[in-house]
Amino acid sequence: MVRIIGLMSGTSLDGLDMCYTEFNLDNGKWSYKILKAESEEYPADIKEKLANAQKMTALEYALFNSDYGLYVGQRVKEFINKHDLKPRYIASHGHTIFHQPSKRFTAQIGSGAGIAAESGVDTICDFRTTDVALWGQGAPLVPVGDRNLFAEFSYCLNMGGFSNISFDGGDKRIAYDISPVNYVLNHYTRGIGLEYDKDGEIARSGKIHAELLDKLNNLDFYTKSGPKSLGREWVEEVVIPLIDSFELPLEDNLSTFCEHVAIQIGSHIKKGKVLLTGGGAFNKYLVERMAKNAPQCEYYVPDAMTVNFKEALIFAFLGALYAHDIPNCLSSVTGAKYDNIGGALYKAGS
Repeated sequence: MVRIIGLMSGTSLDGLDMCYTEFNLDNGKWSYKILKAESEEYPADIKEKLANAQKMTALEYALFNSDYGLYVGQRVKEFINKHDLKPRYIASHGHTIFHQPSKRFTAQIGSGAGIAAESGVDTICDFRTTDVALWGQGAPLVPVGDRNLFAEFSYCLNMGGFSNISFDGGDKRIAYDISPVNYVLNHYTRGIGLEYDKDGEIARSGKIHAELLDKLNNLDFYTKSGPKSLGREWVEEVVIPLIDSFELPLEDNLSTFCEHVAIQIGSHIKKGKVLLTGGGAFNKYLVERMAKNAPQCEYYVPDAMTVNFKEALIFAFLGALYAHDIPNCLSSVTGAKYDNIGGALYKAGS
């Protein structure tokens, strides 16, 4: 048995998720219990820096990497003290700033040394870099958790900043990113001072623009096969400029993009029981459009704790695998040369 705090900061910038989880390994099978979980919104200055870190100078980036790690460590320490927790490890995803696997490069900001120093707990972080160095995509990493913790579902679909899917294909786990989701939707709602479109009501009030929808559905990424992943660079360089070129009302942008997401997801899931998690699971309009595009699917939205904290839970699980010296990056998913143990350990004690 091992107890770990998983940390997740997603591209949608909705805050820091902290999930204190107990894992048990019995006769080769893993089980888990979420013992305590909280999400904390970022202060405005932290959010602004995370949103614009890719534009920083090398010195500014290095300083913020340290400062953000110290900040996260302080927040986790408060979480631990508030609930009298006894974690063996912290497993931190960090916040993705750069993701360019074709150049064998990815960067998730947030110093693991800073987290360990401030929290007093040994910290495992930097889960993606080894896989990318091995010519993998470094993403998605959640499927190893899907396979071990949610095996009763035909598909596991997460809809956060991006949508990603995982499922068993014969004797191996298959997974990949499908499309942007909240990274785009939230970009437009923030333009009117809203963090997100609650229940998809703004999108529901809009009209689907056929030409924009067609152009979105025919972007090059959707024709690629094999392991593939998405980063904010592609969205900012290709997707958002395409949408902006049509100069549509906000509600039409959201409605059209929701339809695009539903079509792309529907092209990968034809039937079966689907575990639906991530912030997009709460977008009622989007889920309705997904069901319309794949009527033979049974979408299952679990309890709010699992929906909200599944990624933090699974990064805690990646930490558990690391601690047991078990591969936590699957080459069948990422395209790396071989399964590997991603992560770097920073010791808190002397």
